[in-house]
Amino acid sequence: METKKWRLLPAVIATAIMSSVGVLIETSMNVTFPTLMRLFQINTTTVQWITTSNLLALAITVPVSAFLMRNFAVKKLFITANLLFLLGVITCFLAPSFGVLVLGRIFQGTGTGIAMPLMYHIVLTKAPKNKRGTLIGLATMTTSLAPAVGPTYGGIIATSFGWRMIFLLLIPLVILSFVLGYYAMSMEKVSKHEKFNLKSFLGLAVGLASLLIAIQRVSLLWLILAIASLLTFYYFNRQNHLLDLSIFKNKKFFYFMYGSLAFQAASLGISFIFPNFLQLGLQQTATEAGLFMFPGAITVAVVAPIAGILLDKIGPFKPIASGFFLSSLALFLLIFLIGQNNIPLFLSLTILYMVGLGLAVSNVMALALTQLDDYQQDDGNSILNTLQQFSGAVSTTVVAHLFIAVPKNIATPEVFGSRNGFILLFIVLALGFLFFVQTYRKNTSPLL
Repeated sequence: METKKWRLLPAVIATAIMSSVGVLIETSMNVTFPTLMRLFQINTTTVQWITTSNLLALAITVPVSAFLMRNFAVKKLFITANLLFLLGVITCFLAPSFGVLVLGRIFQGTGTGIAMPLMYHIVLTKAPKNKRGTLIGLATMTTSLAPAVGPTYGGIIATSFGWRMIFLLLIPLVILSFVLGYYAMSMEKVSKHEKFNLKSFLGLAVGLASLLIAIQRVSLLWLILAIASLLTFYYFNRQNHLLDLSIFKNKKFFYFMYGSLAFQAASLGISFIFPNFLQLGLQQTATEAGLFMFPGAITVAVVAPIAGILLDKIGPFKPIASGFFLSSLALFLLIFLIGQNNIPLFLSLTILYMVGLGLAVSNVMALALTQLDDYQQDDGNSILNTLQQFSGAVSTTVVAHLFIAVPKNIATPEVFGSRNGFILLFIVLALGFLFFVQTYRKNTSPLL
């Protein structure tokens, strides 16, 4: 598991820890909103910037990671990501005002935006093909566990020790990631030095930020600004590539990528529906609703590495197809059974969905990226990670609207809204299943 002076497995674990901590802190702060509103005397719209600022920094940084990885040594980028995140954690812990707290969240989002693509870059460039499935499965295990653990971690720590301790207790994990990565990675020379396309970057940054705000606020004005900015990015990107958009001409990459995005959308949609349904429809507490998602997260953590091993041993079709089928079946059953006040049944179907997720999501991601040539890997990695962030944001926003868009004469509005959400998620995931099967079977040559 070594590539020259690289220690591959520890390097992957180091970047996975860094990415997981970034995702964990993103979701753990949601439970602190009421406390922060009272402390800083702010309203609901303002406190949302705790999450929005982090997502914006992440969304802006991830697309630039392709340029960074082509022009800077991986070890330098890893060290930078850790130091930025550590700075963000300390800033938030000591924050005397809401503005400083938001600044710390921006530092954290930037560090996570560098670390997350770096994790897959190391696997794709350093690992032999017969080990990629296992290593991506290992990486997915940690990053899939973090979103579900986040609310539980944040609730327990905030209740027991105060919200600032949410940040302080992450410092040992950041230090562990830094030490492990510094030991495992070799400082390689990078001979290629491109000129940074500032105009293209600004167009992309403003476009992504505006699009995220447009989705969250359902604003036509912000959407127009996003479209104009993204067109600006496209124009200047043609002159000097910040991202190689020609990879979208690769149909195999495009359709397999859609499968990965479909799972991201469905997972975050479920993560919105059930906590709200359990609290509003079944009168469960916030802690109980948060703990409901925890068994599913453990399931993904167990299944994902096994799925990676299966990919390396028997190929991609069976584990990915099985994963799509099980997750789609779980969503299909939820459409008809959501009216039952049966929490064990809901938990069983959620675990069934997570088994499918664990079998398929990391493998279909690996399959998508493997369709690209070596020189396109970094761009594909950056684009895939960026679109995952947006697919999750879009899914959460649309599902939230479906959840509350209920006719007045409906006796059980939470059931009605949840069912509509599950219908949408089932369609999105079923299309991913169809695209995967059709694309895979059209190719006679091995795809991975």
